[in-house]
Amino acid sequence: MAINYIPLDKAKHSALKVAPRTEFSFAAKTHLAAATIREYAQLAGTMPVVFIKDPNTNNVHSVAMLGLEQGKNLFWHDDQWQAAHVPLNIQRYPFDIRPDGDKLGVFIDENSSLFGDEGDALFTEDGEPSEALKARQQFLADLANSEVLNQRFVKEIQALDLLDEIQVRIRYTNGQNRNVTGIFTINEKKLLELSDEKVLEMHKAGFLGACYSVMLSLGQLNRLVELSNKTDNPIQSLQIVPAEKSEEAKTEDTANA
Repeated sequence: MAINYIPLDKAKHSALKVAPRTEFSFAAKTHLAAATIREYAQLAGTMPVVFIKDPNTNNVHSVAMLGLEQGKNLFWHDDQWQAAHVPLNIQRYPFDIRPDGDKLGVFIDENSSLFGDEGDALFTEDGEPSEALKARQQFLADLANSEVLNQRFVKEIQALDLLDEIQVRIRYTNGQNRNVTGIFTINEKKLLELSDEKVLEMHKAGFLGACYSVMLSLGQLNRLVELSNKTDNPIQSLQIVPAEKSEEAKTEDTANA
């Protein structure tokens, strides 16, 4: 069923309840999840964090790689999430925070099976937000603030020319070869060449640690290889190569396709 976000309305949704946030089957076909600077360190120990460009706007976004093929989330298997951390932008579902007139408002996916007659009530008998809803509202506000900081971070690393395009060269056990293209990461050499003043400035802004978290997270590509062993198309090996030096592969996919 298609996702359809509508504004949360206490009159219309007074009796609505939401199931605990432990079921993530809705993300089974999500291979990329938006990631914000607030969670880079946690993500780095679980899954790769990379940058992609929106083909329509050319804006750069940071994402967590949940899989290497469109429509396949390797972290969702046997009705369980296969990692200690779930990206915040997946945790927020079935809620979202979006512009509503001249301010931000809470939206819900009215088609989500997580809403129903059982679970945590969204409103009290007096029509006020319940403690469960207040917690969700705070979560969404924190996520929105993190996204604002994330945009500042992305603009800074772009201005400093720290992003390099890379490709992930994949070989499957069936002999198939693929390249995953259209992804970017931090160039460590350029980072080390920054002036002391700029390094201190980035450190105080929280950007330096974010850079290293992103670079370290690429080691989690091996985690994706391990998880692929639970699928019908296991990965035998993969290699990260600079985009301009990559050899031609039989099939080439863009990460943001």
